[in-house]
Amino acid sequence: MITNFFIPELNNHVVQELWFQQDGATCHTARATIDLLKDTFGDRLISRFGPVNWPPRSCDLTPLDYFLWGYVKSLVYADKPQTLDHLEDNICRVIADIRPQMLEKVIENWTSRLDYIPSQPWQFYARNHI
Repeated sequence: MITNFFIPELNNHVVQELWFQQDGATCHTARATIDLLKDTFGDRLISRFGPVNWPPRSCDLTPLDYFLWGYVKSLVYADKPQTLDHLEDNICRVIADIRPQMLEKVIENWTSRLDYIPSQPWQFYARNHI
C-alpha cells in the first residue's frame, strides 16, 4: 500500500513540508517500511525507530486515532462484507462520504484536546499510572 498508493499520491504534494506520524505497532515498524519512510520524509518521520521517536505512553491526540479509524470501521463492517471487493467498496464509500463539516467538528474537538496535554511528560505518566 505504501509503495503502490501512498508514495505515488505524495507526488501531488510538496513533501518537504509534510510530516509522517505512525505509532509503534510492529507491522508499522518493519525495517523496510521505516527505511522507505525515512527516504521519503527524512527527519520528518515520527515513529518507533524513526528520527523522531513515538512518545511512550502518548495520548491519542490525532484525529486518526480518536475519530477516523473507529468511525470508518463501524460503517465499513455494518453490512458484514464477505469479499475483499465488497470491503474495498465499503471503505471507498465511507471515506468519500466524510463531509467538510464533519472534519471541521473533528478539528474543533482536536484543539480542545490540546488543553489536556501536561506541560511536563512526567505529569501525564503520574496522572495515568499512579
